[in-house]
Amino acid sequence: MDDAYVRTRKTSRRTAAGAALGDNLLLAALPRAESRRLIACCEPVELTFGEVLHEQGDPIRHVYFPTASFISLLSSPDGRPGLEVGLIGTEGMLGTSLLLGVNIAPLRALVQGAGAALRLDAAQFSRALEQSLALETELKRYLYVLMSQFAQMAACTRFHRVEERLARWLLMTRDRAHSDEFYLTQEFIAYMLGVRRAGITRAASALQKRKMIHYKRGVVTVLDGRRLEAAACECYQSAIQMYARLMQ
Repeated sequence: MDDAYVRTRKTSRRTAAGAALGDNLLLAALPRAESRRLIACCEPVELTFGEVLHEQGDPIRHVYFPTASFISLLSSPDGRPGLEVGLIGTEGMLGTSLLLGVNIAPLRALVQGAGAALRLDAAQFSRALEQSLALETELKRYLYVLMSQFAQMAACTRFHRVEERLARWLLMTRDRAHSDEFYLTQEFIAYMLGVRRAGITRAASALQKRKMIHYKRGVVTVLDGRRLEAAACECYQSAIQMYARLMQ
């Protein structure tokens, strides 16, 4: 499925070595001195499409702060194909269970959008938590936001129509890709949303017919973000409002 992962179309992309202070919102929200101290401990890395950062049940060896990339969190019960239950971009971090003193990954972490991130050894991260009340407080708020996202996506999968869910997922992908144009296949979308490919084909065609998106040969272009938001289920706006209320 390597060719199915999201590829944003941009003329340039920041490299990991060029990751700056404000590229990750969690790090930028810390007091400046603490943010710089934590970033100095991190290793800049470049995440690649389809890279698995950890499997469900693996020990957590590193935490990741995306600066120009994004990561899907997948639940894979009984070895079945994974269903996306969370999405982490520059607003967050991967490895939040360490806040609870648990170093076992609860979900599969799959790079959906390639690009830069800051990586920190799990043991170093735990020490940084002990030394910084501001970091602990900020990340506990984010953990609450992430847990709310998990619950919301579970309810969304059960109760909302495929077209609404597709609109919501495209908007979430756009926000984290920082681009209105990106590459993906219907097979991949079906895999992430846990529906048949035929259902994705019908939903994408309906959105395209209403001129909200343009889809051709795997390239999705968001033509009208406002109308696409109106077509999405309320989960999209609820997630934005939750983050803004607790994190900003």
